[in-house]
Amino acid sequence: MHKQISILLFGLALIFTGATGQSFKQQFNDLVSKKDEAAQLELLKKWEAADSNDAELYVAYFNFYVNKSKKDFIELGSNPKGEDVLEIKNTDTTKNDPARYLYGNTSYDPALLKKGFEYADKGIEKNPSRLDIRFGKVYMYGETENYSDFTAEIIRTIDYSAIIKNKWTWEDNKPVDDPKGPKAFLLSSIQTYQIQLYNTENDSLLENMKQIANAILKYYPDHVESLSNIAVVYMIGKEYDKALEALLKAEKIAPRDVIVLNNIAQAYKRKGDRKNAIKYYELIMKYGDEEAIEGAKEQIKELKSK
Repeated sequence: MHKQISILLFGLALIFTGATGQSFKQQFNDLVSKKDEAAQLELLKKWEAADSNDAELYVAYFNFYVNKSKKDFIELGSNPKGEDVLEIKNTDTTKNDPARYLYGNTSYDPALLKKGFEYADKGIEKNPSRLDIRFGKVYMYGETENYSDFTAEIIRTIDYSAIIKNKWTWEDNKPVDDPKGPKAFLLSSIQTYQIQLYNTENDSLLENMKQIANAILKYYPDHVESLSNIAVVYMIGKEYDKALEALLKAEKIAPRDVIVLNNIAQAYKRKGDRKNAIKYYELIMKYGDEEAIEGAKEQIKELKSK
């Protein structure tokens, strides 16, 4: 798995006002660019009075409270975040003091953020097929490391997707536009959230990954990524037979998928089954790219030397 988190931004629809000819969306965006929070809130109230069923209103309310809740600050610590980091070292080289860093960090006011989520929930209640609102919530749960609600919102989305047969909408209530279709868009987006959980390196969140994967497999039993995700969870827990059960199902669906083949080889290797491990590394040499082939060669060499 690789670090790649897809940030899904909210859009705002067109609702025209008689007085200015501008949509509420356009007016709101203008006020956001001016950072005029008082005027934004006043406009939102007018917008709500004009059309309380408009999905874009709730997107705007959510964005308003998320932005209002956000506080950026400079932190001094030992675990730097982001790319702009200043390392602070003791000039006295005789001392072995640990390195310290200055870096930017972000916090969110819980009360204000809660109001944002409440408006998002109202938007979903009135417009349940709006996938952007659901993913907006998931994104913010991830930002605030609230992985319980993060997971629950993803599973609710998966369940509702089955009800509406993946007929999701996005900005301006237009159908989700993806070359591979809304189902593929949904599943690939959820895979980025699975990667986000995995990249925390927090083993307590492996159960969250399993819950999400099982929710997908309930409706899409041939989803290779979810079978692989479950297998990874089992491998980390040293339950290699359970991992192989999921991976061998995935292999039948995608026999040339190098990630699946590599995970199978790893499961056999960790289980102590050198013969099958070598067999699958040889398959990687048959189907993989140059990098995968080189890695498989090294693994085979190691296994044969034992």
